[in-house]
Amino acid sequence: MKTATTGVWGVIAALTVALTMTACGRQEGNEKPPQAGDAAVARIDGKTVWASDVKREAVAQGLISEGEPLDTSSDLFRRVMDEVVDQKLLAAEALVKKLDRDPVAQRRLAAARERILGDMLVESVVEKAVTPNAIRDLYQEQLKLSKVSEELKARQIVVASQADAEQIKKLLAAGASFEALAMERSADTATRFSGGDIGGYFTLDVMPEPYVVALKDAQPGSLVGPFAVEGGWALVKVEEKRQEAPITFEAARPQIVRFLTYDKVRDLLEKLRAEARVEVLLGKPQEVPGAPREPASAPPAPTPTPAPTTAAPATPAAKPAPSTTPAKK
Repeated sequence: MKTATTGVWGVIAALTVALTMTACGRQEGNEKPPQAGDAAVARIDGKTVWASDVKREAVAQGLISEGEPLDTSSDLFRRVMDEVVDQKLLAAEALVKKLDRDPVAQRRLAAARERILGDMLVESVVEKAVTPNAIRDLYQEQLKLSKVSEELKARQIVVASQADAEQIKKLLAAGASFEALAMERSADTATRFSGGDIGGYFTLDVMPEPYVVALKDAQPGSLVGPFAVEGGWALVKVEEKRQEAPITFEAARPQIVRFLTYDKVRDLLEKLRAEARVEVLLGKPQEVPGAPREPASAPPAPTPTPAPTTAAPATPAAKPAPSTTPAKK
């Protein structure tokens, strides 16, 4: 089913295409594909709609990412194709009514053309700079700089008082099963029913402070505690300890690509601004009575420069609030 309405920017884009085709003369169904492997998916009064036209519109709407495939047999492809057909029909009718000659339309078409050309320049710069070798080199560089932490695998029993914890510790020393006692006696519902398993491997930087202090020097096979935690007293059995595995190249790749893209686009804009004479003709912003004012001595805001956190798993911005249930990894 065709869409009833079409976005203004879609009409402008379609007008741009229609004007280009008018300038080059009418092209009928024997047009050559605009790119290798392209396929004709529709015709409007003899003019071909290509699969690449539909994919470009899907990318523009954020429905797929750049370079992501879009199956021509999918419902999404057919929906976007209907929208492209609508855009071209509206653009053709606008040309019949000579709306393209209106000064306002000319300015909007020129703005759309500038935006397209700017996007193409950015794409060409990024394509040359963000290469497989550049991505791999940055990954290796960050891998060397990353700090590798230790991971622990452990079980816990949390009870209300220190006396209760000491009693359980004696039972463990006598040979009682840690898992069985955790299921029977632990007050921590998040770990109790899994025999006290804290939940796979974890690093101490995501744990509440009491666990960090108690477990920082713990060795595999040791029983630590009891020590006070929020809501009671904990006994922790350390089962394994290993070096944290660094983030894989495939997992880090999207972050590296984003960083390199941002870096190259920023450099390009700084270069173009340095070479151009840009004059801002606006006056100072009008002061609003009662609005907060920045102190005269305040330093200028720093320009943000992102650094890729690609070679090691991200550390939480803030440690979780202490609780009887450590954060799981």
